[in-house]
Amino acid sequence: MQNLELDHQIPQAFLDSLQKRILAEPQKTGIMICGHGSRDLGAVAEFSKLSQAIAQNLPDIPVDYGYLEFATPIIKTGLKNLQDQGVTRVLAIPGMLFAAGHAKNDIPSVLNTYAAQNNLQIDYGRDLSIDTKMIRAASDRVNQAILKAGDHISNDDTLLMVIGRGASDPDANSNVQKVMRLLWEGLGLGWGEVGYSGVTFPLVQPALEHAVKLGYKRIITFPYFLFTGILVDRIYAYHDKVAAQYPDIEFVKAPYLNDHPLVIETFLHRLLEILDGDNAMNCGLCKYREQVLGFEDQIGLPQESHHHHVEGINDADSHNHSHSHDHNHTHDHHPYPHADHPHGPNTLDSDIA
Repeated sequence: MQNLELDHQIPQAFLDSLQKRILAEPQKTGIMICGHGSRDLGAVAEFSKLSQAIAQNLPDIPVDYGYLEFATPIIKTGLKNLQDQGVTRVLAIPGMLFAAGHAKNDIPSVLNTYAAQNNLQIDYGRDLSIDTKMIRAASDRVNQAILKAGDHISNDDTLLMVIGRGASDPDANSNVQKVMRLLWEGLGLGWGEVGYSGVTFPLVQPALEHAVKLGYKRIITFPYFLFTGILVDRIYAYHDKVAAQYPDIEFVKAPYLNDHPLVIETFLHRLLEILDGDNAMNCGLCKYREQVLGFEDQIGLPQESHHHHVEGINDADSHNHSHSHDHNHTHDHHPYPHADHPHGPNTLDSDIA
């Protein structure tokens, strides 16, 4: 088993170099952390804490944050706060694991609109993506679960179920498969599988029900999520439901990533990429630019935000907009072509979903 790195310290030499680099820019430069937002107050608090950790590591640089929807401050508020501090150039990074619609469309639309209306230069970075630091952080979380469960079941008899958020973007979904493979092989576990909390397939329950057929004595469910929230609660609820049906198998919950030091370090490296001009996302598998199998009709679709009407709203009863992140999603996104897959969105239970 690998050593846990929860006490990992971000190299001070790297922090000093990054801060010096930003301060040397010809324009006064600030940092903007762009989140999705959540109705879950715990998720909002965790995102705020992570943003503050980034600021604490760069004490001489203005740092702010904001959300697309369902929480305050909104992104525009954070940008205005930076301008009020004299910032004329912003390094903006999406607080998201992978580049799907929110990172590719919605956040850039908000940033570009604000930049044009307020004479502000905004340089946009990329998602956390597949990164060795992120994999090390994820392995820590899985190892935490193994240590807590005990060594009475070997790694050879353990199946790892990595649960991603699920998106209508196959590029983002495929990244979860790669994370799983890197963890499975790196930790030397018996088997690895993938499920998703919504939108795509297989969802959590059918994924776990398939996993139990493989004959492993222990199944670890690991939500590959940054923060808590409704979706993480849903994942654990399905985990408990399937576990109750198979008492002879040990089901173990691994914690999500949260503010692991290596997650924070990855964010800081994304800032350096912007400064180096090496911040391009992977467009080779982007469904808006290439003929991705099954999504060919989405090439060239307008890339604009659909979140302006829910900015700052965090009360589900305060508006009549239907914004579900599952098969009932009516947020003006292009329809997911496999919504009726037998292991996909239509398998959600009304009492859990």
